[in-house]
Amino acid sequence: MASLKERWGVKSNVQFTIILVVFAITGSTSAYITKPIMEFLGITKDVLPLFFYYILKIVLILPVYKVLLILIGTIFGQHQFFWNFIKKMLTRMGMGFLYGTKSTPNQ
Repeated sequence: MASLKERWGVKSNVQFTIILVVFAITGSTSAYITKPIMEFLGITKDVLPLFFYYILKIVLILPVYKVLLILIGTIFGQHQFFWNFIKKMLTRMGMGFLYGTKSTPNQ
């Protein structure tokens, strides 16, 4: 726990607990929200083979998760932490261009 707090730059146990709660809420919520979005788009298990259905679901969960992480993190007063977390994640995925940072392979 101490090494994770140090790596994230978290000073207090309260902030660390809030961050973990936000991660938990966001993960559950993104999985829950993705199903109705897919149904709205006409993507159901009846239409596609299960393999493709779950691949599309995972692809859709990724952006939903990132948006919810910022929103829920902001509600819990940790906007800056989660904004930096998302930027780092996007840079590592080679998508730093989305917020104006060039990504390099060795970051």
